[in-house]
Amino acid sequence: MSVNVDIDQLNNELATASPKDIIRKALSMFDNIAISFSGAEDVVLIEMATKINRQVSVFTLDTGRLHPETYLFVEKVRDHYDLNLEVLFPDAAAIEKLTREKGLFSFYRDGHSECCGIRKVEPLKRKLAQVDAWITGQRKDQSPGTRNDVPIVQLDGTFGSEEKPLIKFNPLANWTSEDVWNYIRMFDVPYNELHSKGFISIGCQPCTRPVLPNQHEREGRWWWEEETHKECGLHAGNLIKTEQAD
Repeated sequence: MSVNVDIDQLNNELATASPKDIIRKALSMFDNIAISFSGAEDVVLIEMATKINRQVSVFTLDTGRLHPETYLFVEKVRDHYDLNLEVLFPDAAAIEKLTREKGLFSFYRDGHSECCGIRKVEPLKRKLAQVDAWITGQRKDQSPGTRNDVPIVQLDGTFGSEEKPLIKFNPLANWTSEDVWNYIRMFDVPYNELHSKGFISIGCQPCTRPVLPNQHEREGRWWWEEETHKECGLHAGNLIKTEQAD
């Protein structure tokens, strides 16, 4: 790691900082840092980051099971910000093995962890092994029971290690969904057209559906599973912490 980071001190320093100032701090500390992009929150991060550094590194995951609207959204963001966007793909052999042995929809029967592990976690693991820090759009209010304690800065215990520490910045940790959408409207930030069709938290097409009024946004993800375990593995540290607390 290129910078020796005191996580507690940095969280105290950034406790009342704006998301843009948190991003500015992250980019000043690390040259080898990237923004993870998939949803509305992440485009807010890109909007802020590109005003600080036009060459900011951004990556996204193509699981092979995304909605058509999501693919159009990815290209809209690429063009809007003139990004050299890195698209990550799962290992084809692993996908073939899973579908050959269990079919295309095994997650409805076995739970989503195995499929997400292949389509999301493994490609992300490969990418994060190449960087010193990453920036995510996690918010504390996004998921019941799993993201309530998301800090502004943390040591990534899921993808980092003692030999190669990985720092994770969550500039929107203290924002609400309303804050995000106020920003999107104010700065005319691109967003996924599925949001206009009742989708809030958007993942793969077979595992995402619109939510009803007053339903929590994560209720549209993996709706057939227990509500408190709705993490795909990208932020598995949140779930581990919750289970330990229980």
